[in-house]
Amino acid sequence: MASEEASLRALESLMTEFFHDCTTNERKREIEELLNNFAQQIGAWRFCLYFLSSTRNDYVMMYSLTVFENLINKMWLGVPSQDKMEIRSSLPKLLLAHHKTLPYFIRNKLCKVIVDIGRQDWPMFYHDFFTNILQLIQSPLTTPLGLIMLKTTSEELACPREDLSVARKEELRKLLLDQVQTVLGLLTGILETIWDKHSVTAATPPPSPTAGESGDLLSNLLQSPSAAKLLNQPIPILDSESEYICSLALECLAHLFSWIPLSTSITPSLLTTIFHFARFGCDIRARKMASVNGSNQNCVLGQERGRLGVLAMACINELMSKNCVPMEFEEYLLRMFQQTFYLLQKITKDNNAHTVKSRLEELDERIWSSKRRAERYKVVRELKLPLIHSQEHQKRHMEWDVSYVSYTFHEQDATLLCKGINGEKGCVSCSYIEKFTDFLRLFVSVHLRRIESYSQFPVVEFLTLLFKYTFHQPTHEGYFSCLDIWTLFLDYLTSKIKSRLADKEAVLSRYKDALVLLLTEVLNRIQFRYNQAQLEELDDETLDDDQQTEWQRYLRQSLEVVAKVMELLPSHAFSTLFPVLQDNLEVYLGLQQFVVTSGSGHRLNITAENDCRRLHCSLRDLSSLLQAVGRLAEYFIGDVFAARFSDALTVVERLVKVTLYGSQIKLYNIETAVPSVLKPDLIDVHAQSLAALQAYSHWLAQFYSEAHRQNPQQFISLVSTAMEAVTPLISSKVQEKLLLSACHLLVSLATTVRPVFLISIPAVQKVFNRITDSSAQPLVDKAQVLVCRALSNVLLLPWPNLPESEQQWAVRSTNHASLISALTRDYRHLKSSAIVPQRKIQLEDTKVIIHQTLSVLEDIVESVSGEATKSRQICYQSLQESVQVSLALFPAFIHQSDVTDEMLSFFLTLFQGLRVQMGVPFTEQIIQTFLNMFTREQLAESILHEGSTGCRVVEKFLKILQVVVQEPGQVFKPFLPSIISLCMEQVCPIIAERPSPDVKAELFELLFRILHHNWRYFFKSSVLASVHRGIAEEQMENEVQFNAIMQAFGQSFLQPDIHLFKQNLFYLETLNTKQKLYHKKIFRTTMLFQFVNVLLQVLVHKSHDLLQEEIGIAIYNMASVDFDSFYAAFLPEFLASCDGVDSNQKTVLGRNFKMDRDLPSFTQNVHRLVNDLRYYRLCNDSLPPGTVKL
Repeated sequence: MASEEASLRALESLMTEFFHDCTTNERKREIEELLNNFAQQIGAWRFCLYFLSSTRNDYVMMYSLTVFENLINKMWLGVPSQDKMEIRSSLPKLLLAHHKTLPYFIRNKLCKVIVDIGRQDWPMFYHDFFTNILQLIQSPLTTPLGLIMLKTTSEELACPREDLSVARKEELRKLLLDQVQTVLGLLTGILETIWDKHSVTAATPPPSPTAGESGDLLSNLLQSPSAAKLLNQPIPILDSESEYICSLALECLAHLFSWIPLSTSITPSLLTTIFHFARFGCDIRARKMASVNGSNQNCVLGQERGRLGVLAMACINELMSKNCVPMEFEEYLLRMFQQTFYLLQKITKDNNAHTVKSRLEELDERIWSSKRRAERYKVVRELKLPLIHSQEHQKRHMEWDVSYVSYTFHEQDATLLCKGINGEKGCVSCSYIEKFTDFLRLFVSVHLRRIESYSQFPVVEFLTLLFKYTFHQPTHEGYFSCLDIWTLFLDYLTSKIKSRLADKEAVLSRYKDALVLLLTEVLNRIQFRYNQAQLEELDDETLDDDQQTEWQRYLRQSLEVVAKVMELLPSHAFSTLFPVLQDNLEVYLGLQQFVVTSGSGHRLNITAENDCRRLHCSLRDLSSLLQAVGRLAEYFIGDVFAARFSDALTVVERLVKVTLYGSQIKLYNIETAVPSVLKPDLIDVHAQSLAALQAYSHWLAQFYSEAHRQNPQQFISLVSTAMEAVTPLISSKVQEKLLLSACHLLVSLATTVRPVFLISIPAVQKVFNRITDSSAQPLVDKAQVLVCRALSNVLLLPWPNLPESEQQWAVRSTNHASLISALTRDYRHLKSSAIVPQRKIQLEDTKVIIHQTLSVLEDIVESVSGEATKSRQICYQSLQESVQVSLALFPAFIHQSDVTDEMLSFFLTLFQGLRVQMGVPFTEQIIQTFLNMFTREQLAESILHEGSTGCRVVEKFLKILQVVVQEPGQVFKPFLPSIISLCMEQVCPIIAERPSPDVKAELFELLFRILHHNWRYFFKSSVLASVHRGIAEEQMENEVQFNAIMQAFGQSFLQPDIHLFKQNLFYLETLNTKQKLYHKKIFRTTMLFQFVNVLLQVLVHKSHDLLQEEIGIAIYNMASVDFDSFYAAFLPEFLASCDGVDSNQKTVLGRNFKMDRDLPSFTQNVHRLVNDLRYYRLCNDSLPPGTVKL
């Protein structure tokens, strides 16, 4: 005992030293090594048992339990039976004796260690393991401990880690399933007993405020009067011990529901009880009582009550998430929905909007971030006060301003209080709203199609409740989540109507009112006129992972809902949206009367604060509504073009008028009273009007094809006016946002609409003159590229509705050549100076010319790559000299990776779009030039020394070769040996030394393309082979190169890059599907089982676990080529080569691998083999040295 006491004091001293601030890292490593050595000693557990019972040092207790955990999970097989019995007896006794005094994390760790023993020994050697847990739960003094043990058992035994054999995992799950009914009965009993004990049954509850209303939703949702009465009972006030027990019981249920199947074990009584506890989450009355009474204890009580609601909803959502519902459980499911929607009615029961929102705010007590409020306050301060439209708005904004001050003042205190109350649990009440929203999402996405057919379930009434719930959400995230639910519902409705076109009108009429209401409210929510306070909160500067601001996300999600309603109810949607747009347009179009001339230019003579505020809100709304109108453009084209022509024409005429108006009076350059707010608003409206008009380019194209048969004057007028609006904006003096919107509209008119008269419009000719004028100030690069693309397309793309003879190709070809000549003037002059070394300043100037010219030319080529042959011919004729200049310049810039990168991008685009037009001789010249330039030394320099830019250069070179090897016919076949040699002898050795994935993906895609598109280069197919498949083998050629490529693929499976692994596995599977790769004699006899071996080893080492399914299927496809050889030869050889397992274990592994030949059974056998092989190795590693295995 003295030695144990001394060891304990020494361990306490070491632990204190280890966690002391002054201890160096070197000393910590020494202590760690000492502790690890102690833990490895045989019999160390006895000391640890003494430490646990004799110390109060948390570090020492945690260390001791870690020693036990390691012993049980890694060395249990080698522990003598007597020691196991002693441990199984001692640890539960220790837990029972000290569970009330131990810190919760030590207690939970001790529970897990005991459960780990059960995982190994129950029921054979630890027969009373589960019985003990049930007894703990049934004893009032140890109920909490029993529930903790039960939850830990569910977590560790139902879904155990890979340190058990598959047979043991299956045994444990079966043992647990046998106990499910008993366990659920116990948990139901605990919850019911506590509820009944604390319920106020003597007093008659007051009538519900909505009980007497006609058409009460509750009578629809709950068919049974007794059920309604039960759910209307007052919620009991629980003491803290009861709260704690109920929360543990609900946590157990939530985990059990995550893995047990839906069955009659989940009784109506249990479901009703869970719903009783779900009411705690929406019990504002009790929370208010707790806050009124004021003490910390009451506050904690209120939070705990809310937590019971969260846990109950977590149980419900676990059941809801199961898509596979047995027939016998559907009635239970309906009851669940009825009861949950009672809660939804309870949350949203008041008709007063402000009261509903207040209730949700109290259920969702989140603290707004101080940063967001500061940003919001900055805008409000700039505009003095929110815009006031009515007494109701005034009241709301006054309330908002007061709440703003109080929130800011108390924010820090509230945050601390929230943390103090909840500890590690987080903000409880906000979790309740999140859980409830999750429930609604699961209901709509998984179960609505199942439940809608029940006559006793009122779907329309449910949508009414969802509507109230959605539009009174207290946070933006909550509102976004609800919009997602509506999107799911609208998708469901759309697909239902498409599958049942016969009763389309009946389905729509059922939901029509709800959809119109939804549309109106979503539109109101994006308008400052109705929702300024919330919209000003949204951040419009910080980009998220999707490269959009919070405001853009809010608007996009709202407009998606509007668009989906438009698809279902086009006429209603349009008649709702257009008048609102018209109102805001009137304000915008009326600004001209307030424009006055001042000394420095034009000024907007609106200076009153109230007027500025009103204008700001109107402009923001107009911008949003223009986006909405643009989003709906797709619903006016195609089959409905004629039916909806009048509405679309009205929209387009208004948009053309607005864009011309903005360009003529130059509102984007005007001075305003609040420049930091109003000027961006005016620019945005102008840009959005151009973007909205661009969205209707497909409608204009359809109008053009219809109009050419009749009077085209109306169409000509629209396009000409639009061009008058665009031309003044194509200037370096115009703000970039507006400039780019104008350029995109020009591109759409030139590319999508393609009117024959476009080139003759004076406005378009002005653009031509400006772009080809070398003295004009250049546009920003992006705008220059867009304008050049538009002008090129005007000349290159065939005009619709005209025969080939009227296309005027000769004139257009001459004009296009002149355009390209003007754009490449400086670039073509570089050819003469390519051989002369350039000074640094001169080199930078040259690089700018190369960048600007090649970006324009590349874009022009890309835009015609999918067009008719004539367009591509003219394009290449115009570009021919520039292409030859590029090839001549290439060697001079081979060591400038940034220039080489741009040149190769250009050549790649040429190969993809114009290789036929370039002709064979010139294409061969380009390929040969590249092959000559990319020597091994140059490749090594690019990949190893020039970083990401150098790697991009090589990747683009390999992409060009991919295009070449895919070309059908024999033209480029002579290059195959050189290309394969380049890959295998030059690129492969360089990238093999690098862990980085750069270049590898492109290289293996090239190798795949070589095989896939040039199969006959390796396998000469004969008539005899095709007639007698399997008898005569195909003749093999270039065998050495084929072997080298296959070896490279095999080597790639040994590398850690999971993306490369997945890509290459897909390539092999594709080659097998298309070319029967695995069946070829050379693969079958020399490579097949090498690949299977590598893939199995990958599974065993768990290096690419995310690809388990794909690897299993690939192994099956390889083995299925010759199952007899796989089972008779490969499997025994594989097991014989496995180290870390003895012969008996190998025999068991082989015996358990059933000789199945279907895919599901085979892959199951593969994963069983891998799991058990890992398990046996773990067991054998845990045995003490010298152990004799019988």
